[in-house]
Amino acid sequence: MSRLPTLRKTLALDLVVVNAENASHGFGLSPAIATDLFEGGVDVITLGNHSWDRRDMIGHIGTAPRIIRPINFPPGTPGNGSVQVELADGRKALVVNAMGRLFMDPLDDPFRCMNELLSRHRLGVTTQAIVVDIHAEATSEKWAFGNVLDGRVSLVVGTHTHTPTADHRILPAGTAFQTDAGMCGDYDSVIGMTKEPAMARFIRKMPGERLQPAEGDATMCGIMVETDDATGLARRIAPIRQGGHLAQTLPDF
Repeated sequence: MSRLPTLRKTLALDLVVVNAENASHGFGLSPAIATDLFEGGVDVITLGNHSWDRRDMIGHIGTAPRIIRPINFPPGTPGNGSVQVELADGRKALVVNAMGRLFMDPLDDPFRCMNELLSRHRLGVTTQAIVVDIHAEATSEKWAFGNVLDGRVSLVVGTHTHTPTADHRILPAGTAFQTDAGMCGDYDSVIGMTKEPAMARFIRKMPGERLQPAEGDATMCGIMVETDDATGLARRIAPIRQGGHLAQTLPDF
């Protein structure tokens, strides 16, 4: 988190979106941590299958429109699945959170929900950028989601698997895509948790002690996208990895 203000200035970032569904010791997001993220320079926070791990988020999310949960939760679920924000220069950006269904808790159809939302928002007309976080387990579902939305949004990026993929690219119709942005955390771990208890669960096939976050050197993982001012489609995409155990990289644009 301490790296974000410098990165925001160095890379001249207009919009910063963070998936924080594991920010509270690996289980959900607390209102206090959300406040810290916003004060640190985050514009929009997305969630996922751990949206309601913290009960205090259930009441808080209705008062914090820039915290969004998956759009395909059933009607009546607290919060919203998208938010349109105004940037410092007056341009508008729509941020959307969706959740996959393969190997996940069953929710409404994310493809249908996205089509309904995009019937009301047109890239390059009603909004200058559309960023979509698809929180899903299966790479096939994420790839399908990206291709369905190709040319209709600026970026489709996957979250949930805690591992950055090496397939960042611009799809044929102009949408930037990466299967998973990876986690911000200690990679000397098991998806961010201390290794020994996590490994024991696989070996013994029995529940053990509560998993705790690994507290070693963290790697900040993410991606940066440059969009066209006229169309809202992507011009360039590149990964960000800073600190910790992974190979370091920063965009050169």
